[in-house]
Amino acid sequence: MNTNSGKVTLLSAGPGELDLLTLRAAKALAVADVVLLDDLANPEIVSLAPQARVIRVGKRGSCRSTPQAFIERLMRRYAQKGLHVVRVKGGEALLFGRAGEELASLREAGIAVEIVNGISSGCAAAAGLGISLTHRRHCHGVTFVTAHTRDHGEPDWAALAATRTTLAIYMGMRRIGSLAAALLESLPSDTLPRSCNGPAASTSGACSRVSSVSRPMPTTPAGFGSPAVILVGDAIGESVQALWAQDAASCDGAASARAA
Repeated sequence: MNTNSGKVTLLSAGPGELDLLTLRAAKALAVADVVLLDDLANPEIVSLAPQARVIRVGKRGSCRSTPQAFIERLMRRYAQKGLHVVRVKGGEALLFGRAGEELASLREAGIAVEIVNGISSGCAAAAGLGISLTHRRHCHGVTFVTAHTRDHGEPDWAALAATRTTLAIYMGMRRIGSLAAALLESLPSDTLPRSCNGPAASTSGACSRVSSVSRPMPTTPAGFGSPAVILVGDAIGESVQALWAQDAASCDGAASARAA
């Protein structure tokens, strides 16, 4: 270990709202010298790092993004100057955030690393919708999976469906059609996906939609952005009737208001 080195904190920013940050995250930000800010994190998080230099290192699918190798070089460069670098990641840093690559790069350079966990957008989506991901009458677990493999292919949906766990599918909105078709081959047609805007969304701006796999959501449903989380499985059906009733009541209320 280089005793002149600083350290890097891989910090989970959660699904968006600042009050969902952990106390440990707030403390790390307060003493940060450099903040590398992910594009999916709430930009207001920088208010908690008053003394830090903020560098935006956005990474978004199908958009111009900061190269991963460049982000890793930045972390090493500033830490080796003796600074405390906080790498802010949306959601939970250890889920689909390339934390493994960054940890390997930093450890190879002999740089101390701290990990601050946070709320994954999959868990936040379920909480916002009032759904248990692991209702014991319906499943024995939950599987977190991305719809995109490293070679731009898709995971083995049949194998995932066979686990009979709730599937929390990240980065799947662009492939909702093929995803639903693949799941239909292994799941009952009344298995219900439930989606909620991902880590960049606020509670007031988040959208949700209920649909059966046999009637999948369109590629870009109204009000939805990308990224999003899709929840699929028998456990999701526990709350579906109440959610549909709420949606119907909201639509009826809106229609009445327009008529008035």
